[in-house]
Amino acid sequence: MRQIPIICIVFLLILAPSCKKIKERGLFGKKGKTLDMLKAQQDSIRVADSLKKVEIRIRAIEEARLDSILQAEQEKAAYQARNKFNIIVGSFVTPEFAQAWAEEYRKQGYDTKVIRMPDSKFELVVAESYDRLSKAMQRLSQFQDTVDIDSWLYISK
Repeated sequence: MRQIPIICIVFLLILAPSCKKIKERGLFGKKGKTLDMLKAQQDSIRVADSLKKVEIRIRAIEEARLDSILQAEQEKAAYQARNKFNIIVGSFVTPEFAQAWAEEYRKQGYDTKVIRMPDSKFELVVAESYDRLSKAMQRLSQFQDTVDIDSWLYISK
């Protein structure tokens, strides 16, 4: 009878895994399962953090884009308010023709722009712009005498 418990203990020691495995997994493997669960939880937290960082970057890029659009619209409105009186050297329905004509005047040294006429399909080639009507009328007269007799004044709203 005494030999049965000793045989059982010896049998358990032979079949039991090494001490290192017991330390890692616990007596019945419970410690290993909790360790795997903790690693999976850390991985999911890491993924969530990286997704949040990407989301923050995307939001910052979108805000910068919206800010630049707003700034461009404000600059356009300020430019139109400053340069309300435009000397027009051509009006075209086809945008390519307007760009080509603007390029011709650029070669002559003018800072040309192509603007779209509101409520119309025409694009206007602007050779010069002014903020005051008197200055624009004076320059238009000189411009017609020296550069293009068919130029005219367009007042943007």
